[in-house]
Amino acid sequence: MTMSCAQSAFELRTPGRGLHDVTAQVRAAVRASGVATGLAHVFAAHTSCGLVVSENADPDVRVDLERWLTRLVSDGDALFAHDAEGPDDMAAHVRSVLTGVSLTLPVADGTLALGTWQGVFLWEHRTAPHRRAVRVTVTGEGA
Repeated sequence: MTMSCAQSAFELRTPGRGLHDVTAQVRAAVRASGVATGLAHVFAAHTSCGLVVSENADPDVRVDLERWLTRLVSDGDALFAHDAEGPDDMAAHVRSVLTGVSLTLPVADGTLALGTWQGVFLWEHRTAPHRRAVRVTVTGEGA
């Protein structure tokens, strides 16, 4: 077996705040990499969105997560001085720090090794639509 490394990227246009399923795009990057056993590193090159692994079956989970994070980090909070792009600006940065902008996921048998009810989501923290660039780097043993 030989060690391999492959990198690809995709763009996601979000309609605004919320969790957006990117599992299919990450799975496609893993498949195309030729790696049989290894790791997939997923990175969003932005400071106002995040990446998470979450429940993928019931959409209420995503709604509840957004409600919870809205309660935790409110738009326009008087605590925040940074509001150059509007009342959701600093709140989006805080949310991004809390959710993180990268994930490292296992690859087994040439596929993304998620649990039965898990999906990969880009969590848009801005209220307006945005274009988000996501890079997937897959390393490990080739087939």
